[in-house]
Order: sequence, then C-alpha cells, then structure tokens
Amino acid sequence: MGKPISPPPVAGGLRGELPAYLSNGVVGLRVRANPLAAGMTLVSGLAGRHPVRDIEAAALAPYPLAVDVALDGVWTTDAGDALTILDQAYDFETAELTTRLVYQPGAVRAEIEVTTFCSRDDPTIVCQELRLRLDGLAKVALRPMIDTRGVEGQALAHERRTPGEAEPACDGALLWETEGGLSTCGLALVTSVDAPVETQHPPFQRGRFHTEHSFEGDQRRDYRLRQIVSVTPSSIHDQPDQHAVRMVALARRQGFEAIREANRKQWRDLWRGRIELVGAPRRWQALADASFYYLMASSHPSSPCSTSIFGLATWGDYHYYFGHVMWDVETFAVPPLVFLQPGAAEALLDFRTCTLKAARKNAYARGRRGLQFPWESGPVTGQEAAPLPGTASWHEDHITPDVARAFALYAAAAGDEEFMREQAWPVLSGVAEWIASRVTPTERGHELKRSMGVAERETESDNPAFAVLACQAALDDALDMAERLGKPAPPKWRTIRDSLVLPMQGDLLASHDDYRPDEEKGETPDPLMAFFPLWRDLGVEVERTTLSHYLGLADAYVGSPMLSGLYGVWAAWSGDRALSARLLEEGYAKFAAGRFDQILEYRPDRFPEQPQAGPFGANMGAFLMSLIQGFPALRPTLGPPETWPQRPVTLPEGWEAIRIDHLWVRGRRYRLEARQGRMATLEPVDEG
Repeated sequence: MGKPISPPPVAGGLRGELPAYLSNGVVGLRVRANPLAAGMTLVSGLAGRHPVRDIEAAALAPYPLAVDVALDGVWTTDAGDALTILDQAYDFETAELTTRLVYQPGAVRAEIEVTTFCSRDDPTIVCQELRLRLDGLAKVALRPMIDTRGVEGQALAHERRTPGEAEPACDGALLWETEGGLSTCGLALVTSVDAPVETQHPPFQRGRFHTEHSFEGDQRRDYRLRQIVSVTPSSIHDQPDQHAVRMVALARRQGFEAIREANRKQWRDLWRGRIELVGAPRRWQALADASFYYLMASSHPSSPCSTSIFGLATWGDYHYYFGHVMWDVETFAVPPLVFLQPGAAEALLDFRTCTLKAARKNAYARGRRGLQFPWESGPVTGQEAAPLPGTASWHEDHITPDVARAFALYAAAAGDEEFMREQAWPVLSGVAEWIASRVTPTERGHELKRSMGVAERETESDNPAFAVLACQAALDDALDMAERLGKPAPPKWRTIRDSLVLPMQGDLLASHDDYRPDEEKGETPDPLMAFFPLWRDLGVEVERTTLSHYLGLADAYVGSPMLSGLYGVWAAWSGDRALSARLLEEGYAKFAAGRFDQILEYRPDRFPEQPQAGPFGANMGAFLMSLIQGFPALRPTLGPPETWPQRPVTLPEGWEAIRIDHLWVRGRRYRLEARQGRMATLEPVDEG
C-alpha cells in the first residue's frame, strides 16, 4: 500500500477560497493562511442560540491557537503589511498543516514556520509549534493566546491559579458560555519557549487570554514556541474549564513530541484502510485520499454529539446548516465509516440512541407512534431545530428510515449481538412502529401521502419513491433483526412492507405519483437510490428503464449536492463504463476547489451564485460509499460476508480494480478487491 497523496503546497494568502480545515472529530479548526491570526473553532456538542435564526445551532468557540509576535516592540497585529505569507502545506499522512511566513517590521527579518495539528490520541487537545529564525539582534516577544474576539457568547470565569496547588498546572483556564447559555466549554493552555525568557500572565482583557514570553534574540539559533490547549465542551464534562485543566496538565506531562507521535500513529492506523484505485489516473487517487482524509478527520469514537454534514467546519456568514445533524450523516457518512472507522460510526449512531426520547416526542407532536427523527436535529438536544417556520420538517419523512438503515448497516458489518439487541433493535422497532402509523391504507395498498423525497420541492407529493423504498428497506431490516434476536414482530410490519405503493409509470420508477420530467427538480435522480444504496430488487426491466431515464437527465442535475457523487455507480450498473467515467468527473471531481482539495457542497462552475462551502461530507461519503460498496456491488447483510458481493464489478473506463487492504468486518480485518468484470472478493486477513 502506497503513501497517501497530499495536495500541493499553496503560495501566498487566500484569494477567495476556503482556508485549511483541521479536525480530530471533537475539535475542528479553520486555520487561516496567516495562522497567527484567529481562525474559527467548532467543538462537538457545543451549541448556542443562533444570533439570527434564534434556533439551537453549533456555536463557535474561542480560537485556541492565535499568536502575536513582536520584533523590537512592533507586533504583527499592528504591522500586517510587514508580514508575508510564503506558503502553506498540508500533510494528509500526518494531519499536520505547516505555514511559512516572513516578518520584517524594521531592520531585522524573522523567518517563521508554524505547524498545527489536532490530536486524535487526546481528542480535546490541539497543538501548535512556531519556529522563529532571526537575521540579526532583536528584542522578541511572543503572545500565544486564546482569542474570543468576534465569538458570540461570554467568558463566565478565568483562572490563572490552580486551586490548592502552590504552582499552577497550566498558563490558565477560561470558561466560555455560548449565546443563549445553551452550553459551555473550557479552554486551558500550556505554552513554552526553548530559551531563557521573561514570562508574564496578563489579565483577561479585550477578548484575549494570553501569556507573554520575551527574550533577546539573535541569528545564531532557532527559537521555538509550543502551544498545547485543551478545548473541552460541557457535553463531555459539567465543569469543562476544570476538566480542560486536567487534560492539558496531562498533555504537559506527556510532552509535545509524544502527543505529536501518538497522533501520527493514530493516522498511520487509519491509513491502513486507504482505498487504492488500480489503473485510475493519479488525480483520482489524490481525490480518493483527500475524501478519505477529510471524512476520517471529521469523526472520532469520542465525539459526544455526532457531527454535521460539514464535520466541524464552518466559515464566514454561510449557515453550514447550523451544524445540525441531518439525514446526510446516516445516509452518506456512516456507510464508509462503518468499514473504515467503526468506532466513529458507532459514536455517530450513539447520538441517535441518546436522543431517542426527542425522536419519540417528535412523533407524538405529529400524532404518530414510535420514533420520528427530526429533519434537523439540534447538535445537543437532538430535538427538531429546523429554521422557522420549519417547512422541510413538515414532510421530509425519509430521515426516519434513513436512520434505521444506518443502524442496520452497522449491525450487519459489525455482527455485534449486543449492539443489535441494545441499540439497533430499539431504533428499528421504533421506526417500524412509526411507519405503521404514518402510512395510509387505501384500495391501492399502503400509501405514503403528502411526503417528500430528496428534492425539496415547494409542494409535497404522494408516494415519493425514495421515501417509500427507504421505509420498505427499514421494515425488511426490522423483520430480519426480529428473527435474528428472537423478538416478536407484529404481522402488520410484513403486511405493510409487501403492500407499499410505488409510483410506477409502466416500467419506470418515477419520483412520485403524477411525476413529470419537466416539473420542478424533475431531474433529481433519487429513484435510482432504490438500486443503490437501498438494494431494492424491482426486476431487470424496471432497473433498466429507470436507469436509462434518470441517467438521461443527468446533465441537468449534476453539480447539485449529495446525489451527484453516486452517478458513477449508477452509470456503471447500466453497463456504460465511459458514461460512468464522465459522470464521475462531472459529479465529483469538479466539486474539488480551492486549497487542499476540499470537496464543496455545490460545483462552483455550475452554481457560481452559491457560497463555496466545504468539505461537504455528503458528497465525500457518496464517493467513498461508491468505492467501498457501489462499484464492488457489496451488499452487507446479517449473513456471511463472503455472500455480500451481488454482481460482477463494472468500473469507470480505464480503471482496473479497487483494492482495500484493511476493512473492518465482524470485528476483524478483511481485504476487498473489486476487479473489472469479476465478482468482488471480500476475505478475512490472517494477522499472524
């Protein structure tokens, strides 16, 4: 297995593109082209009241790794024109971002190199190292800081002392409360310079909580400032500032280099699951590596409150869907994580388990039984948080079976009986009960009236194909799980599953009843999700006709979020390798833009009016799911893994094989090889 391909270094500052995104799945940072200046910070489980929409939303935390540098009394914050950004490099293999700058406010010139990373081994910890080289004598001052400026909320407390101890355990700690008081987080910092310094700890003022180190510098050596900060949300501890001190004091004892090496080891372990594209152009391998990296970075087994479909990324004034937990997470992010990082997948599902009460109350509010998962779950409460008046939440029913399907997939891949019994069954049975209370019996069968599929249209419709078939698949999963666990399954579940009304127009599976291709968003290909990833067997003619119809409309849709990334599989399943290659290019490769191969929500050339927002997990998840399950035609079930391959492999034109040496299946390592024209092989690996 080769090393992952990192994106090329970027020279100079931002030119309208997104800044670098670093994350470990608990803390996420937007690091500017000038990393000395504060970027943006999101933390899993940190929520506040949105300042405009007044809803529960992911809230910014203070930026933990800002630095102000002075040469002979002139600070970088006061002399921005004297600071030159040379370049920035992102090493995907180690998850480290390195920036080179030059600062010359007077006669002496300083070369500065800044390396930033988020620790996966200690997931509340973020670290930064600044190396400085002078070309002459200068009085140097360094101010590593926690910067709260521009962040909605307030500091409730700050402390330099460690109560009861003669010496402080760290430079200090800050307790931050979000707007509306929905949650808090603690930040505690440790800083050091590898030279004799005079150190001061000024009071918290003007939004800056900092330490100042000053010394006489010269050109004979490099100087090194190291910052270690714990960012601990109240979703992890009720007194997060105190726990942040514990975490950063432990990190201080471990030492910067040990933290760095432990983080690198975690990434070496993750990269064992690298997806190799044999015969594909190098740029496709680079895109696969970037997609793998950003999805892995955005998730962690310690994540207390799931993740948004942008992970822990935000930027500017774009809403980033308020950090809400939506159907995209279970439909697109969980499937690849199940095989590549199952602990993180389980953490995402655990959010749903912990908020089942909110889902049950949501069903009650609509006069239904069982579990109805919110369309936009608040990142802490799990309650419906859709912006008012909540239009999409009225009819977007498919979120509920989508969540059930994710639990069923994890159960199939892990084969964990305890998970099936304690976590999957309550969800699957609760969703089955909701479906039974949601459908309407008519002379046609059981209908899903006044609902909506993937396309958010102005008007709801009857029997949207994707929602109906997602319900059918969820009922299948519930019945299979009941049999596996020896649980009683009400006969109505089977009756409803077998009599759900599909919006058929001859052999065409239409989007919904009375569908017209020229209607609003009529090109949306969500009926194709019946075949993948739902694996519905509707017969050869229906599959052929439906693929032909919606692939014929692809040029009108491609470039839109989420489903564009699945076109490559759908075209391959139609037997057209050239079309698969073209639609994979149009439906995924062209979403990569700006620095460091971030996959955007919208394709910028097709939707120039849309803000550039990324990395967008639904698009990346769709692509990775295509590589792991779609092209290999791998259908995970509760049966033996060697029975999962369903049809001969068809790959995009020019590709020879997809190879993954480390997939997690049934608690052990498996190797997948999907070679063009053959059945994929999924085999356990003897670890020796």
